[in-house]
Amino acid sequence: MNSKSLSVSRRVRATPFSKRVEQAGVQAYTVYNHMLLPTQFKSAEEDYWHLCEHVQVWDVAAERQVELKGPDAAKLAQLMTPRDLRRLDTLQGKYAPICDEQGFIFNDPIIIKLADDRFWLSLADSDVRLFAKGLAIGYELNVEVFEPEVYPLAVQGPKAEELVARVFGESVHAIRFFRGEILSFEGVDMYVARSGWSKQGGFEIYVPNPEIALPLWDVLFEKGRDLHVRAGCPNCNERIEAGLLSYGGDMDAFDTPFECGLDSYLDLNADIESLSIQALREKQHTITRRLVGLAFHGEPNLSDVFNYVGGADLLVNGKKVGELRSQAWSFKFNKQLAFAMIDTDYLDNNDCIEVDGMSSIFHEIPFNPDKLMT
Repeated sequence: MNSKSLSVSRRVRATPFSKRVEQAGVQAYTVYNHMLLPTQFKSAEEDYWHLCEHVQVWDVAAERQVELKGPDAAKLAQLMTPRDLRRLDTLQGKYAPICDEQGFIFNDPIIIKLADDRFWLSLADSDVRLFAKGLAIGYELNVEVFEPEVYPLAVQGPKAEELVARVFGESVHAIRFFRGEILSFEGVDMYVARSGWSKQGGFEIYVPNPEIALPLWDVLFEKGRDLHVRAGCPNCNERIEAGLLSYGGDMDAFDTPFECGLDSYLDLNADIESLSIQALREKQHTITRRLVGLAFHGEPNLSDVFNYVGGADLLVNGKKVGELRSQAWSFKFNKQLAFAMIDTDYLDNNDCIEVDGMSSIFHEIPFNPDKLMT
């Protein structure tokens, strides 16, 4: 498909960092939560190796927050997810699928507890605010549901910790994974968490004031010169290699957590009030398909099978046995990697599948590096 330009209007918002992103030479955007999200700067390969070896600053303001605030904030957060949130500590985040009353995935955010009566849902790409607001009204909960003025900025890569510590202080080193601290930059307090959408390590800085966005960006680059800091963005090649799922691409509102391998993030035996938990308890015994990894030694021609809505049917002897969801070249393993939703009947009776004349065994997600080396 030929690339086309993107018309930006108030319906597709720029971010407080967009000026610096443009100056850094961004080559492509996507639209994520009605906001611009950079997708490439140099090239897929250059961006990949730089992320794996140095440090990048990502404009991920499109990772919108839905805030739940009020006496029933914790009740609403728990209603939305089948993961038990009762032991969530203040300033801790948890990966927690949001599911509807039938057990289908509506989003897969990090749920962050800021206080007993205040939570952020740090979102993937879907309109969760409307879902949360509907539940709050329907259950007559005493809670505000709104999108706060918060603009996440990610610092990712093996040198990320050093760079963030240079800006926010040595206490950064003590922050544990999916936990954060309220730290100050130029007198502005903000939540800084060890998290991010890569496996290279890093932090997300939740910038609460758009006026401080560019000064923070500039200081990160000033203090990161000797670390080879560069503007970057979520890298499709790296995230597939690392087994990080993308809502709307690898899974959507027609999939259950069981089908996507998210069983460990469900607490089906917990005594919690969750909209989806009863449906999921029933569905766990009726799984008919499963998301798996594929790895091809060459690059199969997928241009004919990928259609304009992004899917690709996988056919064996003219019969559909699954659907290809995402794919990218692994620069580390020199293989074409993919995620595919495959019928369990086929998985139970076969250990591989052929696409465009190339064969792949079925891999668990995340991929086992040892198996990719063979």
